Amino acid sequence: MQRRSLIKNLALITGGLTVPSVLKAQPSGKPIRIAHITDTHIQPHIGAAKGFERCLHHIQSLEIVPDFLINGGDAIMGLHGASESSIDRQWELFSKVLKSENGLPIYHCVGNHDIFKKDNSRENFESGKNQAKDQLGINQSYYEINKENWKILVLDSIQSKIEGKGYQGKIDEWQMEWLKSKLQESRQQNQFVMIVSHIPILSACVFLDGKNFKNGEWRVPETWMHGDAEELIELFDNYPNIKLAISGHIHLNDRIDYNHVTYFCNGAVSGNWWMGNYKKTAPGYAIIDLYPDGRFSNQYLKYS
Repeated sequence: MQRRSLIKNLALITGGLTVPSVLKAQPSGKPIRIAHITDTHIQPHIGAAKGFERCLHHIQSLEIVPDFLINGGDAIMGLHGASESSIDRQWELFSKVLKSENGLPIYHCVGNHDIFKKDNSRENFESGKNQAKDQLGINQSYYEINKENWKILVLDSIQSKIEGKGYQGKIDEWQMEWLKSKLQESRQQNQFVMIVSHIPILSACVFLDGKNFKNGEWRVPETWMHGDAEELIELFDNYPNIKLAISGHIHLNDRIDYNHVTYFCNGAVSGNWWMGNYKKTAPGYAIIDLYPDGRFSNQYLKYS
């Protein structure tokens, strides 16, 4: 179905759904409008596909429809130890919903649940990441998107541990060099920058996602927030044209303004893994407007 006819028909599908008037563009030139969907955790159970459909309908029924979507990772539920046929069914369902219910361009970020691992070896981890890239139709797990005078840098925050057990939130040395070169390029080209990662680079909600205060100390695992956050933030300090960084992973919604960068953790389409709200955060997505003068807005919306 063509984009225009699909979006027109979605007005009928969503019925009496109210679209917030606050999402009208503010005067400052036409912004680049992005819908940030993350943590859909598609699985053939508990209405996940129908929920994802409702989210896509809501996005495309907004008074000002986004220019494109960014999938922030964890497209599928995955699960370590699941059968390959089960994983294949999840990817098929994710692709089917996108193909039938979405008329907008979409860019993808790899999440930890997207990586299928037969065991804890590094070889299987990298093989699983390659399979995820194939399913998402991307050649590289980190890349750039150039839109007008904005450069959007999509990072791969999911790295295998040296001993091969599990994953860690960080970027590897090759990706770090690539990031440095792209930031230098953005300065030379007078571009503003938005960073995209699955795992938050900096977040407040990670401290409250579980009982993390033990024996007089806060404990935040590197699987919940970037272990290389300090190194990244020191790098960002050299580039005042970096305006915001968006993430998912925690299924909670927060905002941190640190130095000149604003960090948004944008909840989850699946909420509490398709069981309603997660703590106080409802299932939803973010609408991000990037303005020509470097200003931006990030608004989290419930879709049902």
